[in-house]
Amino acid sequence: MPDITKPSFLVDAYSDPVLIRIEGRASFQNSSGLKDFITEMIRQGKRRLVIDFQNCTSMDSTFLGVLAGSAIEMRKQQTAGSLVLARMGPRNLELVRNLGLHRLLTIDAGEVQHNFDAANKPIAPQSSLSEIEHARLVLQAHENLVAADEGNQTKFQDVLTFLRSRVEQG
Repeated sequence: MPDITKPSFLVDAYSDPVLIRIEGRASFQNSSGLKDFITEMIRQGKRRLVIDFQNCTSMDSTFLGVLAGSAIEMRKQQTAGSLVLARMGPRNLELVRNLGLHRLLTIDAGEVQHNFDAANKPIAPQSSLSEIEHARLVLQAHENLVAADEGNQTKFQDVLTFLRSRVEQG
């Protein structure tokens, strides 16, 4: 049984759609493992993913940028795909909308009828990223947010400038 006292992502990679359940905080600290998992699912030809937010206590812009990047990548594929956000609370939904991601991702309005309990396998622990690799991940996530909605440029201008400088110094 996974330790849900630590923030984690639990998955069922063999279902269609692939189910991902968030337990706790979704943030820059654990987004790398999720990014790798979604990238691998896309590589394997899985085109339908549903993310359960019922137990997501909070999320940050890096996590949202990882989702945006995943949705952008799915749109580049030859076959259509979908990245559905399900069972979102009001605060998380507000964050998604404020960043314009509702135009890029599918927000479920309560119709999804999946057994999210089947998503019970923790994503493999992410390898430790070096400081520069971590800066690249966060930079890419924020660039994804700007690609998703140009209005995000002003919101994250200082973060982007700082991270670009850090990555260039790397």
